[in-house]
Amino acid sequence: MVAAGEIRVEAEPGLTVVRMVGEIDVALREQASSSMVAALTGDGAIVVDASDVTFIDSSGLAFVMQLLRAAREAGIAVSLRDPSRAVRDVLEIVGAASLLPESDDEVAAPVG
Repeated sequence: MVAAGEIRVEAEPGLTVVRMVGEIDVALREQASSSMVAALTGDGAIVVDASDVTFIDSSGLAFVMQLLRAAREAGIAVSLRDPSRAVRDVLEIVGAASLLPESDDEVAAPVG
């Protein structure tokens, strides 16, 4: 069981999955950094699985937005898989909900 929170990168066929679990906050700064490097050097599109996030603060949101920006700059498609209510609410509050498309397994093409 995850004590507080965790960010890990897993390979799925044709995808790199960034799985966020539990409380995604400043305590995960080192995990976020290493996960970002692993995700950006993985194979295929990136899917951020946020289905098991119970809480996300500004640090967690910054990780997601930095990952999105870096992936798009590298020409890597990114999408959000089954975001929890906590994640959806924060994305809506900051006006970022439309920046990260939601999908099950289909990944949106990089923008711009």
